Amino acid sequence: MSKRTKEEAIKGAFFGALAGDALCLGSHYEYDAQKIYAAYGNKSIETFMSPGEMMGGQTHGIGWGERNYHPGKKAGGTTDYGDYNILVLEHLAATADPPRAFDVAALIPHWMNRLTNNWGSWICTMTRETFAQVQAGKPVHMLGGISNAMAIRHVAAHAYYDDEETLAEVARKSMFTHTSEEALSGGEFFARVTHRVIEGAHPRDAMEEVAIHMSPFISSKVSQAIGKYQEATDENTQLSKEPFVDDLALTSMAKLWDIGRSEPIRVGKASPTEGTLPGSVYFILKYADEEEGLKQALQANTMVGGDNASRSIAIGMVLGAYKGIDAIPKVWKESLDDWEYCDNLLNKLPLLKG
Repeated sequence: MSKRTKEEAIKGAFFGALAGDALCLGSHYEYDAQKIYAAYGNKSIETFMSPGEMMGGQTHGIGWGERNYHPGKKAGGTTDYGDYNILVLEHLAATADPPRAFDVAALIPHWMNRLTNNWGSWICTMTRETFAQVQAGKPVHMLGGISNAMAIRHVAAHAYYDDEETLAEVARKSMFTHTSEEALSGGEFFARVTHRVIEGAHPRDAMEEVAIHMSPFISSKVSQAIGKYQEATDENTQLSKEPFVDDLALTSMAKLWDIGRSEPIRVGKASPTEGTLPGSVYFILKYADEEEGLKQALQANTMVGGDNASRSIAIGMVLGAYKGIDAIPKVWKESLDDWEYCDNLLNKLPLLKG
């Protein structure tokens, strides 16, 4: 890894996450990796695409039927995962002088305004449910639904707070639409890991050290991902010889999700934390020490499909912190819609200001 400053690591984390998310816009919720590969010319994606581009304008072809989940977006835009991170960045920038504790109640008016004014992306079930709860006057501490889908939204907080415990708390609070401990602890895990990587730790060391002190669920999922990474990169295994090795690795790490539609979905590629977390760890481990590891990891994650956007936030955040902002390809920097906008907001946050 080339040397990078702490500031370059912080910006790398944010823009790594955002670029990774934008790269998934074209195939988000398409569960057939072979379909994605064929649609993209039998090679890895290189540039941002609009929803369903090269795939007939539709995505999500297995299990749910074909549907465009992000009708207001074009190439260079972000999915709802990226949108949420921009929303939290906007809130932090507006409350940076003076710096203060993260307050969900203070965020909610901005959140509601953004959702009702040209959001453009998919609005998940938990967001819809929480929006209705706010309208009904439910107290802030009681908001959210039971979804176990990991939704990391706090990436900008790494430019605002310089304390691991605070960042862990912000990771949980920014997922206020979710009450599942699996989902909340998944966000906390990656917040702690990213902080340690920004401070100079190797991603694998950070993940193993953090996992030891978290729940049995988190530690078991990290161990599972390490084992799968080792299997997938051992030239003596059958898995390593498979042409769609990453796809098979992820689908093998979680159960089938029989949701009563045409085909069951493998949770290893879907949004539940039990698949999203080990899938993200797998890609981070596999590409951390490659020269273009950030780019390669985000490409490989995109090509697997499923809820690739959820994984992209974790992967881009950790490897972006490790590699630094200069590891993001120039073409992605120049074609990401909100790069300049977000960069200006990041520069208002305490750890980057001045």
